[in-house]
Amino acid sequence: MGQDNRHRLSRRGMLQLSGGLAIAGAAAGAATITLTDEKADAAPAAFAHPGMLHSAGDLNRAKVKVAAGAAPWTAGWQKLTANALAAATWKPSPRAVIIRGGEGQNYPTLYRDIHAAYQNALRWRISGSTAHGDTARDILNAWSATLTQVTGNADRFLAAGIYGYQFANAAELMRDYAGFDLDRFKSMLLKVFYPLNDDFLKNHNGACITNYWANWDLCTMASVMAIGILCDDKAKYDRAVDYFKNGAGNGSIKKAVPFVYDGEGLAQWQESGRDQGHTVMGMGLMGAICEMAWNQGDDLYGYDGNRFMKAAQYVAKYNLGQDVPFTKYTWGTGTNCAYREQTVISEAGRGQARPVWDLLHFHYARRRRLSVPYITALAEKVRPEGGGGDYGPNSGGFDQLGFGTLLYAK
Repeated sequence: MGQDNRHRLSRRGMLQLSGGLAIAGAAAGAATITLTDEKADAAPAAFAHPGMLHSAGDLNRAKVKVAAGAAPWTAGWQKLTANALAAATWKPSPRAVIIRGGEGQNYPTLYRDIHAAYQNALRWRISGSTAHGDTARDILNAWSATLTQVTGNADRFLAAGIYGYQFANAAELMRDYAGFDLDRFKSMLLKVFYPLNDDFLKNHNGACITNYWANWDLCTMASVMAIGILCDDKAKYDRAVDYFKNGAGNGSIKKAVPFVYDGEGLAQWQESGRDQGHTVMGMGLMGAICEMAWNQGDDLYGYDGNRFMKAAQYVAKYNLGQDVPFTKYTWGTGTNCAYREQTVISEAGRGQARPVWDLLHFHYARRRRLSVPYITALAEKVRPEGGGGDYGPNSGGFDQLGFGTLLYAK
């Protein structure tokens, strides 16, 4: 994808090949992941599939480790199988119009079905259960046959971002499944979700560019990237990567992480003076963007001197109950960029559990062999990670797809 990361593309091809061969040799009855016609020394395809939050290697490793009863994968698997949304008996409740914000809100129906599709897809991928595969397929098909609009007040942009990237990830796991109408699902994402994503990144709902917190941009960027991967649309994928590096809004890396404390290996997150719930949500969203890019050959995790890693260390350290530095943060709000400032870090929501830390721990500490003591400590504290349905009934409990212990342990 990116010119500066071409050196990783051949490695990606090797991972696809080795993951596929391992899966091909798995026990009878296991879910099949299609092996590309790729030689180790051949140029890889434009996009790796599966290639969003989970690669073929991730899924195969989870399959093998769960079958062997190995820790911590087994604990992660048990969290998944105990979740009510992961049941093969789940029935979808599709709507033609989804409303988030304002009167007539009905969006919980959507996020519950998305997480049910994702969790059932994981159960099929890891255990080979076609009952769960059929359920995931049927949920996705029901929504692509029904949904025509996402609307509401400004929160419609959050819905299009969060649920757009999550929907695409569920579909990516099911893309080759018998009876799944992938083309119709792509069409739904392109017609219902992407236009809102595109509009927000261009116009920010008519507000001052600094008005919206980092999470608004980040969920939108994640949706654009995920839709680009699902649809093999390089322009959309590249747009998300470019916005991460150079975007005008608060989701770009230097706006989301405005102050770096190199002497301490920390960096301040843009929402740290707001509250810790949204701050930790940002770790999940930027982590998802970085993981999807990594699986397509681009290293955003390490971009700009590991800037995101330093921010994640900062957020983890504070949410472990320790002190961190804080630089006064100023911004403009509304349509006229009225001045606002924050002079202290917020304690609101401090220490809450969200399933975002194992993704970051296993990337930085295991893939990259870097010392990230605060990320590691917080990951250990909240492990094993669950997913939607394990962190309360409200939308915040469904902001991340979760199950990092099962999928990312190495």
